[in-house]
Amino acid sequence: MASIIIQTGQRQGDYYPLGQRTTIIGRDEALTVQIKDPHISRKHLKIRYDTESKDYKATDLNSTNGVLINGNKIQVETTLCDDDLITIGLTTLLFTLRDFDDAKSALHHLKTIGERTRITMYPKKPM
Repeated sequence: MASIIIQTGQRQGDYYPLGQRTTIIGRDEALTVQIKDPHISRKHLKIRYDTESKDYKATDLNSTNGVLINGNKIQVETTLCDDDLITIGLTTLLFTLRDFDDAKSALHHLKTIGERTRITMYPKKPM
């Protein structure tokens, strides 16, 4: 199935298998994925599995600060793709279609993705 790995923020490195259900992410204590970030609404983001299309869909739950997927603010339910970066508040989540056996495997995947997306600084050329 799919997973969410917290890439930045207080819960960095935590991962959550999504299964074939709906997951709500926010600050509320009752949520499966609670993130204590003052810029995240109590119920901020919904990720649901669509049984017909067999895709995962993300929806902004009328949050104050919005939801960004790969830097683009979403306005409507949006289909997620493997290795999408979801930003809510000051926290970035990695959505992956992979499922992991343990936290170590999830962290290794997160590190691999981070290395692919890291910006490389080039030395300035002499004039």
